[in-house]
Amino acid sequence: MARKSKRVCVDVGGTFTDCLVMDENGLLEKFKASTTPSDPTVGFMNAMTKAARHYRVDVNDFLAQIEVLVHGTTLATNTVLTGRGAKTAMLTTKNFRDILELRRAIKPVTVSLYNLFIPPNQPLVPRARRIGVTERTLYTGQLDTPLDEAETAKVVEKFKKDGVESIAVCFLHSYANPANERRAAEICRSVAPEIFVTTSHETLPVWREFERFNTTVVGAYVGPRVASYLTNLDGVLKRSGFKGTFLMMLANGLVQNVAECIRHPVFLLHSGPAAAPSAAVYLGKHLGEDNLLSVDMGGTSFDICMVNKGEIPTTTEHWEGEQRVAIKMVDITSIGAGGGSIGKIDTLGLLRVGPESAGADPGPACYGKASHATVTDANLVLGYVPSDYFLGGEMSLDAQASRKAMKPLADTLKTGDVEVAEAIFRTVNANMADKIAEVSTKRGRDVRDCVMIAGGGGGPIHAGFIADSLGIRKVVVPPVAALYSAFGMFAMDIGQDYARSFVGRAGSIDLKAINRVFADMEAEALKSFATHGISAKKVTLKRTLDMRYLGQFHEVEVDMASGKLGDKQIQGAVEAFGRKHKELFTFMMPGRSVEILTLRLKATTPKTPFVLPAAKKGGADARKALKRRRPCRFNGKTVDTPIYDGEKILAGNRIAGPAIIEETTTTVVIPPSYVCAVDKYKNYILTRR
Repeated sequence: MARKSKRVCVDVGGTFTDCLVMDENGLLEKFKASTTPSDPTVGFMNAMTKAARHYRVDVNDFLAQIEVLVHGTTLATNTVLTGRGAKTAMLTTKNFRDILELRRAIKPVTVSLYNLFIPPNQPLVPRARRIGVTERTLYTGQLDTPLDEAETAKVVEKFKKDGVESIAVCFLHSYANPANERRAAEICRSVAPEIFVTTSHETLPVWREFERFNTTVVGAYVGPRVASYLTNLDGVLKRSGFKGTFLMMLANGLVQNVAECIRHPVFLLHSGPAAAPSAAVYLGKHLGEDNLLSVDMGGTSFDICMVNKGEIPTTTEHWEGEQRVAIKMVDITSIGAGGGSIGKIDTLGLLRVGPESAGADPGPACYGKASHATVTDANLVLGYVPSDYFLGGEMSLDAQASRKAMKPLADTLKTGDVEVAEAIFRTVNANMADKIAEVSTKRGRDVRDCVMIAGGGGGPIHAGFIADSLGIRKVVVPPVAALYSAFGMFAMDIGQDYARSFVGRAGSIDLKAINRVFADMEAEALKSFATHGISAKKVTLKRTLDMRYLGQFHEVEVDMASGKLGDKQIQGAVEAFGRKHKELFTFMMPGRSVEILTLRLKATTPKTPFVLPAAKKGGADARKALKRRRPCRFNGKTVDTPIYDGEKILAGNRIAGPAIIEETTTTVVIPPSYVCAVDKYKNYILTRR
């Protein structure tokens, strides 16, 4: 029997499936396989097979050696964005089925508030499948009207006949008393055991009905597809010899077991990208930097996260397309800008890049299956990407096909294919830079004060140019950049977030009640860990409060003391709220009453420690790593550019731009205005001249 000693993180993206393996010696090995959109399990196992081949063992033997397997996937996110979710129904309190449609009069988030000519909101569940039943719970938690069980069973029978695949049970004030919701779910599972069922009190047990109902519906919409994928993948892994611990990356930056993820599928939104900021924080500690700009450019999207003082920001104000999702999530902003983003001419005759993507299938034109000109094609034409060393030589790129794909755009714009490639490159860089500036400005941050951590397969190619346009002084490209999110999963803690509504003014709060609610959440968390064999001694419990000034709309999350709470601890939280409010919004109102809205608990158990392996040392001269030279375009001119072999780069080497470093899984482009220094962990540190 092979000894279980390896830890593996797998991130299934829109174009590639990334597999990062840490062996028993702490060494990291990187593997990539094409994502298979029709069945992501195939691409997952292809990546595993590549890893097994590297270690010269059968894939079954390799899987048997894995102690912990962490997995991130964009499946849930893509299901919502593409509208390919389950046929979903909603069981709700009678006369409240239109909450999803009314949505507190919030207009579509992608449309100007001043545009009156906008189409009405389209909920994921049409009105005909939103049915109310007799029941009522008061905001105090008092059961005013018991659930009409016969009526509920009749409605579920109707859903079953209509071919419904998923049911969201959303009753008023179930966060205060979930008895009716719990019973309704039991009836659903009894009458139609084949239908996926989720409840609002399990998904988001806090007040605000629209947010709670819509978040639950999103979970129900993606639930069957998520459950099918995870159940199938779990089965394939076990049949192939895997007997270790299988964990999923969550939207809140934690990891959890598969069974819990199937019960709460909405937490898998942004499952892969949520790990990237953890990678940035880990790297920032090695570099002595805590104000970070984490960017992750993959095949379909560009993800941004601003990290202030080493703290990963979270939010409960997220919109996935037009769908409100109020669970706590890592605060990541994304745009459709990746290697597969397609260049096109709009109705005004202007060049646009994205958000449409060629994805993994058919992929960029240079893959030989499509004719669309993409960002990857532009990079190839400009000389930034090698045609003979893509993925370490596993794939050959067809430069002629890329030039051919540029021709329709060149004819329309009356220019050459190289000029079109340069225009695509500059346009996508401008799109990403504009989004970074927008995100940083919204938070009152000057992006020039940050260090950019560049990840993703495309990040190291574009990061230097984006940073140059924004005036960012330093860019760091880690050795695991192409598997950035997968690396971040190594830095994740196992855990879960808990929340309970608790509305009251801080000056007159019921101390017995607030202590009781925190104690209940902590007991629930410890019980959950105990079922997975983790003792209470290994669990860290962190309390926070959502607070606001009386009359405000938005809340601020602040830390809360542990143990028994008294007036002193509450006053301390109020003072912390004032300081946090001033930090975020530049002012505070000492004389204004403060409200507590939500009690939160983060329960975690520490990750297994790991370290980045040190690189071989060398001097400043990197000429021994020089591989070749080729013409590349910089600032509108063709430059004979030195190309360095990433495998031969040593710690201490310095390379002045313009230059290119070819790694097995990515390419680092050093613009003319930057100098690259290699640190002891083989991070490429680009410093602006």
